[in-house]
Amino acid sequence: MPTAKLYAPTGEQKGTIELPEWAFGSRIQRHVMWEVVRNHLANARQGTSSVKNRACVSGGGRKPYAQKKTGRARAGSTRSPIWVGGGRAFGPHPRSYSYAVPKKVRRLALRSALTLKAREDQVAVLSDLPIENAKTKEVYTVLRNLGLAQTETLLVLPQHDERLLRAARNLPKLHMAVFTSLHTYQVLRSHRLVLLESTVGRMREAEVKK
Repeated sequence: MPTAKLYAPTGEQKGTIELPEWAFGSRIQRHVMWEVVRNHLANARQGTSSVKNRACVSGGGRKPYAQKKTGRARAGSTRSPIWVGGGRAFGPHPRSYSYAVPKKVRRLALRSALTLKAREDQVAVLSDLPIENAKTKEVYTVLRNLGLAQTETLLVLPQHDERLLRAARNLPKLHMAVFTSLHTYQVLRSHRLVLLESTVGRMREAEVKK
C-alpha cells in the first residue's frame, strides 16, 4: 500500500497516511503519460499563425521585363516567392492542432503520474488548511512551514473552494486543482504534490463508487 507523510499546518510531521491503491499504486507507463501531455499541449496551441502567399500580396500584375534578350532569368511576376517582397510558399495558415485521446488512456496516464510522484517521495498530505480571513499570507505561511514556499507545488482539493482560490491565486509557485478534474500535465509539471487529508478520503470514496 503506498503511503505519504502527514503534516500539520505548522509543518510538524504527524506520521504517515495510506494513499488509495487505485491512484498511487498503478504501473508506471511513461509512453502513455507522454502521449497525454503531448495531446494537452497540442490542444492548447492557438494555431493563429498566418502568412500571405503570392495570391495575397499586392502588385505583380505586369511581367517585370521581357522574356528574352535581357540576360536575366525569366520572370512573370514580382510577387514570386523567390523575389524580395513576394509571397511565401507553403507558409502557415490558421488551423487547429487539437485531437482527441480516449478517456481510458487519459485515466491511465493520470494514475501513472500519481504513482510516479508517490514512488519518488514527492507526495505530502496536509491534515488541514485553516483559512480564516482568506488572505494570501495565511496560505503562504503554511507553505513556508512545509518548506515549499519557493517550490512548484500542486495543491489537490476535495472540492471547489472559492475562498481558498482567492487567497492563493497571487502565489506564483502554487497551483490548485480539484481531484475530480486533475490532469496528468498538472501533476508532472509540479515538483511537489500536496493533498489535503479530506482529499485522500474523497479519493477513497471515489474508488468505492467505481
